[in-house]
Amino acid sequence: MTHEVLVLVVGGAAVLAGAVVQGSVGFGLGLVGVPVLTMLDPGVMPGAMQVVNMTLPLFTLAAEWRRVDWRGLGFALLGRLPGSVVGAFIVVYVSIHALSVFVAVMVLAAVGLTAQAFSVPRNGATITSAGFLSGVTGTATGIGGPPLALVYQNARGPQIRATLAMFFFLSAAQSIAVLALVDRLPMRALATGGALVVPMILGFALSGPLRRHLDQGRVRVAVLVVAAASALGLLVVTALA
Repeated sequence: MTHEVLVLVVGGAAVLAGAVVQGSVGFGLGLVGVPVLTMLDPGVMPGAMQVVNMTLPLFTLAAEWRRVDWRGLGFALLGRLPGSVVGAFIVVYVSIHALSVFVAVMVLAAVGLTAQAFSVPRNGATITSAGFLSGVTGTATGIGGPPLALVYQNARGPQIRATLAMFFFLSAAQSIAVLALVDRLPMRALATGGALVVPMILGFALSGPLRRHLDQGRVRVAVLVVAAASALGLLVVTALA
């Protein structure tokens, strides 16, 4: 099996699993997919994941766009723009080896925060701050969901999914533009991301019936375990490289 096929098969499986989770609870695609893809081929990251991040939300929005919290979205995007600039500097000036460690640490931090699920008040200041953090981690690593998901954790399911979907779509488009401007978006990353859209669509299709039958608490625990295991694996591979 060639390296490219391995990336598409194993990375595709991770993206499919992440799409099932995100379609069910509103986020999770990056937590599952990013550490696996970074482990397999750091040269296509974070661009490849941003292509997938920009595509998946469109399916959620097609069904639930009326549930978007537009006021909160505005605050999140206000913080996201400067955060994406910081993330771009990280991509440009940090080595691939160090960036892999950064990805793993961010995943573990996100898992820790999500697992604790401590209460965060939802107001302009907290949403803007979450948008800034999401801009930094989303642009640098492809994982931008946990900060905003933490703020919206007590909202209704449809509002969480719709608001995060609109934020992810606009954020990924912004990150792709920023990565292109700083010359960190190779064609190979775009091609890989385009190929991974196929398993992503399959994962989202599976999430529809599963959303009605699965215990979301169990799904949440499963994604956190998989994400943590992937991050730890990435740290081991990076240390041995």
